[in-house]
Amino acid sequence: MSTLLGTQSIALIIVCLAGAALHVYAKHFLRPFVSGAAKVVASISFVALADVSGACDITYGRLILAALILSLIGDVLLLSRQSSVFIFGIAAFLFAHVVFAAAFWREGIDRNWLIAALGISAVAGIFLLRWLWPHLEGFYRIAVPVYLAAIIAMTSLAIGMSIRSMPAFVGVGAAMFAVSDVFVARDRFIKPSFVNQLWGIPLYYLAQVLLALSVTAAGR
Repeated sequence: MSTLLGTQSIALIIVCLAGAALHVYAKHFLRPFVSGAAKVVASISFVALADVSGACDITYGRLILAALILSLIGDVLLLSRQSSVFIFGIAAFLFAHVVFAAAFWREGIDRNWLIAALGISAVAGIFLLRWLWPHLEGFYRIAVPVYLAAIIAMTSLAIGMSIRSMPAFVGVGAAMFAVSDVFVARDRFIKPSFVNQLWGIPLYYLAQVLLALSVTAAGR
């Protein structure tokens, strides 16, 4: 991993993770402006990390950059608790997962590992959907299964790609992204809690950092 990091990259990683920590801290102590600003800075940092890693130089990088920008948009929209804004935020993340999946597929996949990952992820997804289902109403009974399918595909493709053509940390990053989504769902549909932020936010930003750094690995 150290060979992937230059001075700019290290600085952006520090800003990203510090922003994520401040976001969680300020949210817990009811400082919405500070919390929101810290989250936006953290998200801009992982987009910038992909850029300084050479995202614009290769097709894989451009796809990863596009997915990270969609994630940034989703992060901004999810600052609102309004249902209509939340839906647009989820849509941004749905498209982010799809674009990530397209990037992973393009790099080449170990099909045996892809099938295995799909099987394991699908079982986990079924249990997750059964857990959420009693708390879903109307539009969300369609949106959540579709979103869950995108997560399963993205994570499985990342694992298949990591085995064949990329470092293992890319698959780890995708899996961390998926787990962070579980905390978002728990906070929104099951039980709003600081615990969801405490675990979900660090996982999410670490995942985005790893996915941004995958650009450098692809370009080597």
